[in-house]
Parts: sequence; C-alpha cells; structure tokens
Amino acid sequence: MNIPADLKYTNEHEWIRVEDGVGIIGVTDHAQGELGDVVYVDIPDASATVSKGDTFGSIEAVKTVADLYAPVSGQIIEVNDVNGSPEVVNSDPYGSGWLVKIRLSDPAELDGLLTVDQYKALVGA
Repeated sequence: MNIPADLKYTNEHEWIRVEDGVGIIGVTDHAQGELGDVVYVDIPDASATVSKGDTFGSIEAVKTVADLYAPVSGQIIEVNDVNGSPEVVNSDPYGSGWLVKIRLSDPAELDGLLTVDQYKALVGA
C-alpha cells in the first residue's frame, strides 16, 4: 500500500497536498482499494465553498458509492474531470487521479489532519 509521507490524511481516507495555499485532494490508495474499480466521480458544484468535514461529492465504484469529505475549508477552484478515465483514481490516486483543488481559507486546519504515521496506524499498514 502506497502512503506518501509528504501528505496529510483524514479519517475518511482523503489526502491533501498543499501548494501555494491550494490544497490538492484525492482519495488514498487504501480507499481506492477498498472501493474497487472506480466508475464515476460526482462533484456537483465546481465552485462551491466548503467547510472542513463537508461532503463535496461522491465516488462510485463497482462495489459501492461513498461520500467525499473536505479535509479543509475553502473554495473549490478546480475539479479534475476523471470521468473520461475513472480508472486513473485506482491506478494513480496520488497523481493524475486527484479530485479537486481547494483554496484554503484556514491553513491552521491542516494541523488537525493525520500525519503519515497516524494514517498508517489507522489502516493497519
């Protein structure tokens, strides 16, 4: 299982990488493995303002549908249209399989997210 050390994680299995005040967010390798083959990602409002913990969309796999939760508060500024090739969420969850970019409104919220070691403990890695 791939769990990059340079990211922050949520208990709901999202990851975030911050670059210049913008958080790039996706689902973890563990999450995509549990979901199975991803077939569709639904992010209905590409310009929404979200609060930490809010649902901002859903991810549909062969096995199930799961909600996507914002790890931080802010404005969604970009949505990665992975629906043309939804399998990229499975094959490259930390790269081209990212889901949204959010301009952070409160960078201090990052301190409440899981470190790589805490996430490894959560998933038993």
